[in-house]
Amino acid sequence: MLASATPSVPRVSFWRTFWSNAVMAPRTTLGFMRIDFVLGTIFIIPLTQMVFFAFVVQVGGGGASEIAFTALGNAVATVTYSSVFSVCQTTDSEKQQGTMEHLLVTPANRFALYFGRGILPILISFATVTVGIFYAVTLFGVQVAPGSLPALAGAIALTAFAMVGFGLLLGGVALYLRTSIILANIFLFIGLLLSGVNFPTSQLPPVLQWIGYGFPLTWGLDAIRAAAAGDPLGTVALYYVAVLAAGAISFGAAIGLWEYFEHRAFATGSIARY
Repeated sequence: MLASATPSVPRVSFWRTFWSNAVMAPRTTLGFMRIDFVLGTIFIIPLTQMVFFAFVVQVGGGGASEIAFTALGNAVATVTYSSVFSVCQTTDSEKQQGTMEHLLVTPANRFALYFGRGILPILISFATVTVGIFYAVTLFGVQVAPGSLPALAGAIALTAFAMVGFGLLLGGVALYLRTSIILANIFLFIGLLLSGVNFPTSQLPPVLQWIGYGFPLTWGLDAIRAAAAGDPLGTVALYYVAVLAAGAISFGAAIGLWEYFEHRAFATGSIARY
């Protein structure tokens, strides 16, 4: 009986860690995500951001195609608020509540812990981009090819996953910063400039193009544009692989970075320093 029960212990520990963080983290370290903030993120931020940049394009003499390009780009770029900002903010919350050291010395499975905390942001990110694309189609004339909705939904889901991984990575970097908001804002504007949000990445110098494709948002936006345009399944699948790889690399780097800071915590006696 003991021998047969032993193998099930890691599975129970993994799933208990995963679900407890998926359910409890939003009430503690993500406590600022009240329902009014969540609804504002999903329904208001995409609209205001798209209207602003569409107006800029119009004032600059852009036509309907340029406005549609910008509208779709900003519909996807709003994923940053619900992924990078909210996830990166968990670092600040842990330090402010005095639970950072306890979190890093816990024996819980690290992948279950961090991925569990990313579940709600992934869902909110998916909803935010979906609502943003709805605005883009109904208000800004963005065309979505018939029959492309399944491919488009897959691209949105993978983009949300990749961006939350990127948020976890930045959250690890923010351990030694006074606040993570500055870091999140930096990468928000880098995404607007280098990820093909308001203009094609091909208009950038080659060096900046390479830098832009180092961010998950660039690959996710390419995948969403390809799916919305009704590109062949093989082309969309290649973008899927790229977005999934970007997300996996981000999650892997985040876990590795947090493990490094664990060792630093044992060496210095404190991780909440800046």
